[in-house]
Amino acid sequence: MQTRCALVGMPGSGKSTVGRQLARRLGLPFIDMDQRLEQQLGCSISSYFEQQGEQAFRDHESALLAQLAAEPGDMVLSTGGGIVLRPENRTALRQGFSHVMYLRAAPEEIYKRVRNSQTRPLLQVADPMARLRELYRTRDPLYRETAHYVIETGRPTVNTLVNMIVMQLEMTPQG
Repeated sequence: MQTRCALVGMPGSGKSTVGRQLARRLGLPFIDMDQRLEQQLGCSISSYFEQQGEQAFRDHESALLAQLAAEPGDMVLSTGGGIVLRPENRTALRQGFSHVMYLRAAPEEIYKRVRNSQTRPLLQVADPMARLRELYRTRDPLYRETAHYVIETGRPTVNTLVNMIVMQLEMTPQG
């Protein structure tokens, strides 16, 4: 059975943390797209955003996703929060990964998790809560369109979320 699982969701929804634990539990390679992009770009995403702009960053992000979606083999992939903004990325996720999980968290919950972060370029604004609500309004329908499953992240621990995803994977018939 091949397991190709991609996690999508808002910044701060737990994609990297849950993805790392899920990969460990399943004994699969874990790829964090943001980390991979920082290695390729040679600087932090926030620095790249500042110097080159969001559009240039999204171009790199799309190219990396296309490459990963075409690679054979099992993996757990943690995507960046904005990956679903481009239609070609939504298609690459659905076609290249047998399981796309939307880690859904309310903007208020995300704000509690990320309010002290300096590494999230889209939240470096005067009113990050309003910005999160705006991002959520725009992206939630795109995450839902892309995902095979929606996992509510509300209050559960990381371990509980991993268990929920593993159960979903086990219940899913293989194509």
